[in-house]
Amino acid sequence: MNLNFQQHIPADFDDASKTWIYQSNRPFEASEILQIQQMLGAFVAVWKSHGADVKGYANLFFGQFLVLMADETATGVSGCSTDSSVHLIRSIEQKFNATLFDRQNLAFIIKEKIQLLPLGQLQYAVENNFIDANTTYFNNTVLSKKELLDKWILPVKESWLAKRLKFTEKA
Repeated sequence: MNLNFQQHIPADFDDASKTWIYQSNRPFEASEILQIQQMLGAFVAVWKSHGADVKGYANLFFGQFLVLMADETATGVSGCSTDSSVHLIRSIEQKFNATLFDRQNLAFIIKEKIQLLPLGQLQYAVENNFIDANTTYFNNTVLSKKELLDKWILPVKESWLAKRLKFTEKA
């Protein structure tokens, strides 16, 4: 699976740009992706904070991850502008009958596909060899452009999950 997404992130955004990742509970279909991309583009084009334009970016990656970014070097993002982005995500949830706010399902690459596993079942997944320390994980807790580029997609052993899971050494 090609996980190269970095070239789609705007180079002219500051590394500290605020970043939000919303993971869908299912992959979107091609027709849905086109509509979502239009909704994201329309939102970013008019995104405001206290009347000032927000330098924003939005994209859908791997048909399942909505990424919003705001470069605050131009305009700070406040409560109202963040609320408007949440309203957009909620409207996408409703329109496409998807869940985008469930932080209990975590995404991994298993057998070349994105698979979601409930947080409460991760140790079971390790013990039964569904995932291991080298399994690719989507770390949706990243908060900045730099973290998105460097720490979004990484092996489990390099993520916050490594401290929660007990991996057995392979002989």
